[in-house]
Amino acid sequence: MAGHAATTEAPAAERDDDLVVVPARHPGRWLAVACIAVLAAMAVHLLVTNSRLQWSVVWQYVFSKPILTGVLRTLELTVIAMVIGVVIGILVAIGRLSPNPVLAKVAWLYSWFFRGTPLLVQLLFWFYLSALLTHVSIGIPFGPEFASASTNSLITPFLAAILGLGLNEGAYMSEIVRSGILAVPRGQAEAGQAIGMTRSEVMRRVVLPQAMRVIIPPTGNETIGMLKYTSLVIVIGYAELLTSASLIYARTFQTIPLLIVAALWYLAITAVLSIAQYYVERHFDRGFQPAAAKSRGSRLLRGERALRPAPEQPTVAMRSVS
Repeated sequence: MAGHAATTEAPAAERDDDLVVVPARHPGRWLAVACIAVLAAMAVHLLVTNSRLQWSVVWQYVFSKPILTGVLRTLELTVIAMVIGVVIGILVAIGRLSPNPVLAKVAWLYSWFFRGTPLLVQLLFWFYLSALLTHVSIGIPFGPEFASASTNSLITPFLAAILGLGLNEGAYMSEIVRSGILAVPRGQAEAGQAIGMTRSEVMRRVVLPQAMRVIIPPTGNETIGMLKYTSLVIVIGYAELLTSASLIYARTFQTIPLLIVAALWYLAITAVLSIAQYYVERHFDRGFQPAAAKSRGSRLLRGERALRPAPEQPTVAMRSVS
């Protein structure tokens, strides 16, 4: 029997050795690479040879004091507006999921209004609020006033920008937080309530920490988007990055070089935020990826084979019984 098995396996092995493996051809990929290479070469040629870009002017203003001041103000607007947006978003998302119908409807109305109107309109509305209200006061409703101030002096371009950006971002963040909360299995909240936790404790200690894995990626995208949305405050005269660049080219008539300066700063800050987002996502993703999957993914990134050959099975000697 052993000799017969050897004779039948030998031709099969020889046939396998005679097989010719032909790699699959992908002409479409090579064509796409060729097109991209041509377009990249054209872009580089344009950037290097077109004298109207005025790279000397770009390097002259890229670290100038007005531009650096605009960069700092852009970062300030981004951070403050995102903090306001995240806080409002959490509160509105919890309100949307509240069993109280009045609170849920009010939260939905807030989200609907600020997502349904353009951000530019909201910025202009806050800036021109004095046309609607001449004074802003604090006191008992329909009763005496404790303090009041002129709306013109109170609503500065900076405050109008913060109100417009922050309140608008809160509506979008509420949907992000709500989707993250809904992604957590309901059994997690029920288990927390079963051991005596209140609804707020369950939300703070059980649901939100698990929802962060879903919330963080779109929040990072919203932060990068907020960095660029700050350029809209040019309509209310607040001197952030783009406004600072526009004030310079309005005086020097060097429009394209100053726009390139602003674009370079936006790209640099976006790169830093993208790196920070990657590490934050990896931090909150630690408990959801087993070590084996991570090592296999790293091998695939290095171009190694993730599949290993199966170990040889031990041979078992069969004893004949006479």
